[in-house]
Amino acid sequence: MNLTTAIQKLKEKGYKHTKQRERLLEIFVSQDQFIAAKEILKMIQKDFPSVSYDTIYRNLYLLTDEDLLEATELHGEKHFRLACNSSGHHHHFICTICGSTKAIEFCPMNAIHDKLGGYQVVNHKFEIFGVCPQCH
Repeated sequence: MNLTTAIQKLKEKGYKHTKQRERLLEIFVSQDQFIAAKEILKMIQKDFPSVSYDTIYRNLYLLTDEDLLEATELHGEKHFRLACNSSGHHHHFICTICGSTKAIEFCPMNAIHDKLGGYQVVNHKFEIFGVCPQCH
């Protein structure tokens, strides 16, 4: 996803185009990895010194709710990245050092589903954590 597409999606859903929100999206477009919320705040404050942690968090969750960002937890804190462009249902390998991701184009749920006789699955999320070749 590029910046123009992300901004257009927000406009279509009735959200205002703000400079802070645009800068937030620029950060994610430029980096293909999960980024800690506190790191995002530091980057944003270079351009908007008075922006608060609450404002950043509200926008991160808004963008996640609108499927523009994906969220995960690494090292006990929330990390975010631009929503994946992969087509169809998939999952991710996430590097615990740099936050980079690799799409996994199959669903492990298919193998697990048979073991859940009588249970109705309404949603699921699989993430595999490890170290990417660049960090190894």
